[in-house]
Amino acid sequence: MKKWYALFFSFFLASYVLAQNTEVSVYVTTNQQSAIGAAKVTLTTSTAVTAASGTAILKDIASGSYVLYVQAKGFANYEKRVQISANNNHIHVKMKPEVTELMTVEISSNAQNIRKNTEARNIETVDQEFVQRNLDGSLMKTLDRLPGISSIGIGSGQSKPIIRGLGFNRVVVIDKGIKHEGQQWGADHGLEIDQFATGEIEIIKGPSSFVYGSDAIGGAINIKPVNIASNQGLAGSVNLIGKTNNKHYGGSVNLFGSNEKWFFDSRVTYQNYADYRVPTDKVYVYDYTVNLHNNQLRNTAGRETGLHFSTGYTGKTFKTAFYTSNSYAKTGFFANAHGLEPRNVDEAFHDASDRDIQFPYQTVNHFKLINRTEIGHSNSKTEIEVGFQHNYRQEFNRYTAHGFMPPTYPSYMTIPVNLERVYDKYIYSGNIKHSFSLDRHQLQIGFNGDYQNNNISGWSFLIPAFQQFNVGVFAYDKYIINNNLILHGALRYDHGTYQFERYDDWFPSTREVNGVKIDEILTRAKDFSKNFNSFVWSLGANYNPGKLNIKANVGKSFRMPIAKELAANGVNYHYFSYERGNENLDPEVAYQLDLGMIWTEKKWSIALNPFYNYFPNYIYLNPTPYHDRSYGAGNQIFEYEQSSVMRYGAELKATYQWLPSLSSEFLGEYVYSEQLSGTKKGFTLPFSPAPSGLINLTWSPKVLRNASNTYFSVDYRLTAAQNNIVPPEKETSGYQIINLQMGGSFKLDKQSIDVSIQVQNLLDTKYLNHTSFYRLISLPEAGRNIVLSLKMPFKIK
Repeated sequence: MKKWYALFFSFFLASYVLAQNTEVSVYVTTNQQSAIGAAKVTLTTSTAVTAASGTAILKDIASGSYVLYVQAKGFANYEKRVQISANNNHIHVKMKPEVTELMTVEISSNAQNIRKNTEARNIETVDQEFVQRNLDGSLMKTLDRLPGISSIGIGSGQSKPIIRGLGFNRVVVIDKGIKHEGQQWGADHGLEIDQFATGEIEIIKGPSSFVYGSDAIGGAINIKPVNIASNQGLAGSVNLIGKTNNKHYGGSVNLFGSNEKWFFDSRVTYQNYADYRVPTDKVYVYDYTVNLHNNQLRNTAGRETGLHFSTGYTGKTFKTAFYTSNSYAKTGFFANAHGLEPRNVDEAFHDASDRDIQFPYQTVNHFKLINRTEIGHSNSKTEIEVGFQHNYRQEFNRYTAHGFMPPTYPSYMTIPVNLERVYDKYIYSGNIKHSFSLDRHQLQIGFNGDYQNNNISGWSFLIPAFQQFNVGVFAYDKYIINNNLILHGALRYDHGTYQFERYDDWFPSTREVNGVKIDEILTRAKDFSKNFNSFVWSLGANYNPGKLNIKANVGKSFRMPIAKELAANGVNYHYFSYERGNENLDPEVAYQLDLGMIWTEKKWSIALNPFYNYFPNYIYLNPTPYHDRSYGAGNQIFEYEQSSVMRYGAELKATYQWLPSLSSEFLGEYVYSEQLSGTKKGFTLPFSPAPSGLINLTWSPKVLRNASNTYFSVDYRLTAAQNNIVPPEKETSGYQIINLQMGGSFKLDKQSIDVSIQVQNLLDTKYLNHTSFYRLISLPEAGRNIVLSLKMPFKIK
């Protein structure tokens, strides 16, 4: 390790001496020389927002040729190639009023395209306008309109991301620079992210371990903070949302303010929804028939609240910001199936109200505190991120005896009778990144570390309490050969440690020893520790000869086994299985090749992103021929094993601008996976998404004098059957659904209102989504849903 620290600090010190960067000021005005504030200024990958004076400062810009891009509301986009040097670092931009609008299905600025064209990885970028147009039950459901992105959903408010068929702990979610840590290993454990409080969102498809460390083996979702320009005074917005399918209502109120140096941002979000409706009056949990009252899934109602506050200081060479949030959710599980276990319930009791939350249900509270600090030097930049998170999850259910558990709950127990499981997690995180330039090299060196303390409680057991420590160092070099060719290289080393705590049953089990039956307390998890080390690398290139943009990336990524894979020993009610961990698992490794090809013309563009992955030791849950009688109801025993896996696929995106106000888009995706060894050789991986395509047509006319950005859009999604499965999965039939979107910005007197209307599943189609949790019991997706969203910005004088 000493040589890594020496290398780290050598790079750090060398950057002060050798880097030759300059500070660039961009002055943005109208043709009449009036300053334009809140304009977004982008120079390659550096972005700043103009103050009320019209000036934006971009720090640490190396000398060379760049594309300058400026975007301001009410003005035509400005784009020009500029030459930057120590003697040429002041630029005056005159913006022209906007005359025509280029309306496309997905709003994507040239600044985002520049970012894509200078990165070797495949990146999709969306903003709050995309979220507003496609608002769904959770942020991950909102994002799954994008090619290569899907979600594992349970109910109407819980979901987690899947990127190219990989999910759970194979996809990292980054919130304001800090890795979001909850109980993401469970299918029903949604992400505690308020989609109203997000800024720009980057979706990185493909392995990203060299940047984010373990768990980014499948990709990453990087949620950036909301950008608040200086000298804005006091302002804010009110969001209102309603949905017909589950009688959802909610709102989010935002208030922010800033002067030349300081800013603050605050938000309160509340959502309330009833049991959601499916297009069928009965479902079958295995062979058990469940009749549905009014087509609603009993006990799937929920309540969610979010509190957010941030404040910070922005100076010439020093920036710091504190972000704090608290998310709380109380959601029910489908009453007729605790996970997948058939249950007899009092249907009249549940059907009396579709808004009550009865057993079984969960409560989740996630508190987060983050500080981000940026220190600018004469020729380099240092970024420091520190975070604290507390995730507290409780699962409540009526006490049910399984195996040798006592038939009635003992009175001497201190754990409440209805508290089935508790997961109590504390996370401390820290990142340091230093950026500098040496001639044509743009270099970064960094350090990531986190410590977790995971505690458990409840009368049911699946995984033991444990502590986890991870640390990693990396170096990244972007070598700009010329305006058309960029090379990338990265190295990373990680070390991780687990310490598991012993867990003994609270009840005795009966065993037979030499023909004699004895009762004894069994140990479900022993006290043991594990250490992991990994070295990964990545090489990439961008080639941009005019209308054609080509990118390629090859490398090695890794993922440490998670606690459930190493030490589980209990019934997973959400899969009706008994799971056993394997403490001998090795870190998961992936070798990947990613390509990207984009051809852009004036009226059309086409992008193809193929990929190939090889896992020599993929971790999977393998069913055995044995059944557990000690802790469950004869559940089949599943054990974690490793095998080699091959995966390949591609995403395709094509757009065409028929008229200034009429555009179309096609989004397609395909993933193939195959296990090359082990007991499931020849089979695919679980939750593998079926091939799908989305055809969109968007009309964006000028319909009213007091309206702008109006749009009418239709999505037609075709999804093929998924017959390539791994037992005990079942095949899923193909389907087609139609979604409608419409909206715009309207002026009522002096008040501006942004309106978004969606009609999801227009024809109330009954279909199964292969990546849905409830697909395992043949439960169809939600029926027709009309979503109305209003956003009303305001300014306080």
